[in-house]
Amino acid sequence: MKRWLLIVGMITCILGASACGSKQEEAPAWTDMTEEEAIYYGEQVFQNLQEICSGNYENEKAQIAKADAVSASAFSSWDSAQEDIGELIGISERDAQINDDGFIVNLKINGTVHDANIEIIFDDEMMLTSMSTNVVYSFGELMAKAAMNTLLGMGTVFVVLILISLIISCFTFIPKIQAAFVKKPQQAEKPVETAVPEPVLAVEEETADDLELVAVIAAAIAASEGAASTDGFVVRSIRKRRTF
Repeated sequence: MKRWLLIVGMITCILGASACGSKQEEAPAWTDMTEEEAIYYGEQVFQNLQEICSGNYENEKAQIAKADAVSASAFSSWDSAQEDIGELIGISERDAQINDDGFIVNLKINGTVHDANIEIIFDDEMMLTSMSTNVVYSFGELMAKAAMNTLLGMGTVFVVLILISLIISCFTFIPKIQAAFVKKPQQAEKPVETAVPEPVLAVEEETADDLELVAVIAAAIAASEGAASTDGFVVRSIRKRRTF
């Protein structure tokens, strides 16, 4: 029973229905609301949302989020911040601004880990139009997150630049790899050079013939003169005689 009352209360706050009257004209207008009433109205919406998100109401939560995009956004904002907030301790500060377009309720909640600011916006028909949860971080935490984001950004840039330089350096190996896979054309066979024998000079043969001829002539001359050897004379030259 409590679950269904909670769901009905959440839907009632979202749709801006009046809890006091059954007719639309009996519902209080936002211009007639005081700041305390606007704060109370916003607190009811926040408490219903917080209880739905923290309790075992996943099915009901899914149904409400499916039926209303504003509720889905409110659920998502609170769920993403709940881990940083921790357990809810209570509401420490409250204020409301009523203007011509509706009213805005600001709640500062205290958590076991971090505090958070809740901004709830209603239109001129007292319909919930936006609800956001902003975690309050210390200056040191903000600087640490900024430094981490800077390091991640610069690290990503340097890694990409290193990868690009490595890819460019690999371009020098592409022609070699391509040449290794391309079949080389067969080189034309060079004609076998046959060694041409050098002509033998006829001078050597003529010299050998002359020596033999000299020896024969010397022996004939020695025989004609009755000498026992050719030591007594020397044949210096031999001339051929032309016959006509």
